[in-house]
Amino acid sequence: MTTQQDVASVEGFHPHVLQQYALLADGERGILVGPKGDYAWMCAPRWDSDAVFSSLIGGGGLYAVTPAAPRYVWGGYYEEGTLIWRSRWVTTSAVIECREALAFPGDPHTAVVLRRVVACEGTADVRVLLDARAGFGVNKMGHLHRNGGEWTARTGGLRLRWSGAAEAEVDAHGRLEFVLHLEPGARHDLVLELSDRTLRGDPVRASEAWAATEEAWAAALPPLHRTLAPREVRDGYAVLRGLTSGAGGMVAAATMSLPERAGAGRSYDYRYAWLRDQAYVGQAVACYGAHPLLDTAVSFVADRVRDDGSKLRPAYTVTGGPVPDERTLSHLDGYPGGADKVGNWVNHQFQLDVVGEALLLFAAAARHDHLDLEHWRAAEAAVDIIKERWGEPDAGLWELDNHRWAHSRLTCVAGLRAMCRAAPRSQTAAWSSLADAILADVASDSVHPSGRWQRAPDDQRVDAALLMPPIRGALSGHDPRTLATLEAVAESLSEMGYVYRFRQDDRPLEDAEGAFVLCGFVMALALHQQGRTAEAHAWFERHRAVCGPPGLLSEEFDVRQRQLRGNLPQAFVHALLLESATRLSRPWEDEKP
Repeated sequence: MTTQQDVASVEGFHPHVLQQYALLADGERGILVGPKGDYAWMCAPRWDSDAVFSSLIGGGGLYAVTPAAPRYVWGGYYEEGTLIWRSRWVTTSAVIECREALAFPGDPHTAVVLRRVVACEGTADVRVLLDARAGFGVNKMGHLHRNGGEWTARTGGLRLRWSGAAEAEVDAHGRLEFVLHLEPGARHDLVLELSDRTLRGDPVRASEAWAATEEAWAAALPPLHRTLAPREVRDGYAVLRGLTSGAGGMVAAATMSLPERAGAGRSYDYRYAWLRDQAYVGQAVACYGAHPLLDTAVSFVADRVRDDGSKLRPAYTVTGGPVPDERTLSHLDGYPGGADKVGNWVNHQFQLDVVGEALLLFAAAARHDHLDLEHWRAAEAAVDIIKERWGEPDAGLWELDNHRWAHSRLTCVAGLRAMCRAAPRSQTAAWSSLADAILADVASDSVHPSGRWQRAPDDQRVDAALLMPPIRGALSGHDPRTLATLEAVAESLSEMGYVYRFRQDDRPLEDAEGAFVLCGFVMALALHQQGRTAEAHAWFERHRAVCGPPGLLSEEFDVRQRQLRGNLPQAFVHALLLESATRLSRPWEDEKP
């Protein structure tokens, strides 16, 4: 539990609903910015490091730039195609903006946080507070020293340097605080450097860092044509780029311990690279062209497949290391309704569908002639994994108890068929025969008496995941089992225009968990495959609209309270937004098989 002094450190800055948070990210770490200009979450120096700002989950540590006026309304927006965010407040006498970013691209050891406060209209008085606390709030700032216009300090193993804060003073709680006064039209820069190494040389110059960041984001965003939602697609690509490290791994989400359901024990740490999620991103980007995130995904996934073979894990750190075992941080209160957990039990699982998704990713790259010799070897290694392990029970897409999940096996069928269209003739016959054998096996034990696919031989329930294999080419979209499954999902797993993963028990769907946003976009693709274009567009529009002003999407949506649930932002949801936005913009027949 936090101490009384920790509580005092973040007084007035309580957790907000998830729709109100914006993300700053530079590939190596991320920050969640709340509507009060409060940095409620940041891990440093890397994604899976301990948090230095953790008020989001009940810890100490905060960096806030917020109006001093008692009454104001909040808004904000991203500069298009970037993760440069502009917090905007309207008070009774002024309009204030704070331009915010992590200097991009990021350095693995040093984070550079840029904040530019602007008095757009009227005279602005802004409260500025810095209370960096490494170790999820355990380590207060120490060795505080002011040298002219900059402060230096330490917290845990981190060193910090703060420029533009010459007026700041140390208060009774050991935090730095001051009120910034700006005349109409004036602006003021704050630069915070956080590093696990000694900060040498001169402080970062704000103007130079802003110019470099703007230039880097402009270069990072490729042309993304033919899409239903151009703004959301460009911003979504920026989110996915911001979540992808220079080492190649992309975190599944920027956060940990944001509950999927209050008090249900479903709080997880997603600050690691799930191979499936990165394969989804690569396939989505491939719909637009051979852009950098496709190549990055192929390289990272290929390295893991080639190096680990049949011992392939579902997730790794962004540098390719093992995910630490799950443990609980008992000294924190947690985000309301959740529990603070570090690490993830996924490191002990085998998920067969991941191997099929890897093949689908490699096939997407091959269609753009972006699969080199080493990647081909990884594809061959993936086929070998399927040969060896496709008959085994696995944890599956939803990371549950081991069963012979139909979705996992059908995903391998899709991956094998996709690679057959790109492979030399000498490999095609064997890979096609393997796909046929797996499909026959699934058909023998996982077809429900009603004619639809069922979850597993010992589980007759319908599962929204089973919409995906026909979309990926495991079997025809006109196959009777495909049509029956689509109708079953629509009838038994959808409520109020949202889709749930599967029916957990006899309770109403919304009482068991939130609607799964990913499944809503998959439903749109499945309907589009059937030529039901108007329905597909309606599902797409409903699901892209569940976000708040920053446009970020999490894993689940509580339809009763109209709130996002789970870690934020969820990469694979943004990936399916990108994919459905482009595929729904043209006839299905135009898609390459």
